[in-house]
Amino acid sequence: MAGSSHGHTPAAWTGVIISFIGFCVAGVFMVAANPVGFWAGFAVILIGGIVGFAMKAAGLGTPKESPEMAAARARAGQAQVSS
Repeated sequence: MAGSSHGHTPAAWTGVIISFIGFCVAGVFMVAANPVGFWAGFAVILIGGIVGFAMKAAGLGTPKESPEMAAARARAGQAQVSS
């Protein structure tokens, strides 16, 4: 995976950061035995996923790979195996 940019997009970073904040909030309130705060943190986790998906749909995610690029990737993979 070193040659790919998997997850290195504004959509991925934003969604993960928001979800991580929600995870931390839910964890704090779970330890504090506060169910309302826990569910609020859980809601923030879901919002992070929605925001990441919306940003990807808006074009801030990884672009779709063209058929030409997929063919070039397959040829490069075969060249590495045969060497």
